[in-house]
Amino acid sequence: MTHAKIGSVALGSEGGTALDPEHTVVVATGNAHKLTEIEAILSKVMPEMRFVALGDLGDFPEPEETGANFRDNALIKALAALDETPFPAAIADDSGLCVDALEGAPGIYSARYAGEHGNDAKNNAKLLDELKEVPKEERTARFHSSVALVYRDGGVLIGEGDCEGSIGFEPRGENGFGYDPLFWPIDSPGMTMAELTPAQKNAISHRFHALEALSEQIKG
Repeated sequence: MTHAKIGSVALGSEGGTALDPEHTVVVATGNAHKLTEIEAILSKVMPEMRFVALGDLGDFPEPEETGANFRDNALIKALAALDETPFPAAIADDSGLCVDALEGAPGIYSARYAGEHGNDAKNNAKLLDELKEVPKEERTARFHSSVALVYRDGGVLIGEGDCEGSIGFEPRGENGFGYDPLFWPIDSPGMTMAELTPAQKNAISHRFHALEALSEQIKG
């Protein structure tokens, strides 16, 4: 989809209201929850900007995530979103689970750890299998997030954040997604990430910490 098509079609149809191209930041996601979380934090330091999900503007090809780390992949996605739209800035995040006993795996391959992108059940099953001989005290892990904000004038800001915890021995909880049922965050003792409400999770999540770090950079 070209910039011209974005300008003439998507801008006038997003949510039934026109977008001001000069005061819009595109977020490289189709996830409404992620958009809400990003907007809630960054709108405080970018009050003049409106945030819109790339997925609400059309059907775009996903860029190949060829980066060596979360930061690289966040930049790849943000730059691709910027290239597909006429807006002055774009935001993207890349995140995953890093397990100490597995030397940081699954890491940037978290979503496709078992070979099929987005298959949470298989990914969790593989993780449990990989850790089956690892005792409780050695199952430390963290969710990591890198959030990249790129500007059309070439400016780049990146926020990094972690949520520390450990990996359980069986899934617990119905909320969340990915590895949430296996992850026991230090900041919410006695509960897995999948047992927290969305508000509780957002208050301690790796993306929350990354967005807070990014906010500090935006404020200067």
